[in-house]
Amino acid sequence: MPAPSREDLTAGDRPALIGPLDTIVVDVFNVPDLSRELQVDASGRIAMPLVGTLDARGKTASELGEAVEAALRGRYVRNPEVTVNIKSSVSQVVTVDGQVVEPGLYPVTNQMTLMRAIASAKGLSEFARQEDVVILRTVSGRKMAGLYNIAAIRRGAYDDPPIYANDMIVVGDSPERRLFRDVVSLAPLLAAPLIAVLQ
Repeated sequence: MPAPSREDLTAGDRPALIGPLDTIVVDVFNVPDLSRELQVDASGRIAMPLVGTLDARGKTASELGEAVEAALRGRYVRNPEVTVNIKSSVSQVVTVDGQVVEPGLYPVTNQMTLMRAIASAKGLSEFARQEDVVILRTVSGRKMAGLYNIAAIRRGAYDDPPIYANDMIVVGDSPERRLFRDVVSLAPLLAAPLIAVLQ
């Protein structure tokens, strides 16, 4: 499955991008009055004294630092040196749902893969269908889905696919495993052996 475009909140080398409601720390070297912690607003913008309002959405921390430097240069600070760090990110998350131990939203790291995302959700549940794991992703405004087999990835049959911000992972349910559990729970009540065809 193709990677999302930069507009879909990631890029080819998968840097951490600033998004709405992220918390960032802006440090202006030797100008402590301008250094501060800021929250990006819902529209992806920040406001700073002497700088004004800047669009932060979709920028890396270094790109935003350069934009702040450009706004300060000449008029207010002779040779500004600005560093920006992302303190916390609510926009760079993946949703892991379905048959995992702890479904929910998990932060995306630079090296996030399908197996790592499932591990973040404490692994597959008892009834997970390993050959029925779907990744839903928006690429250049189009919704796409990819079907993956966890058992095949574990065997090395193909690479563990990368996961990007805003992906949704859905692990399917295995009715056969549920049936087997129900049959095993009834086993003490049976007087004769029971053979079940699961597929």
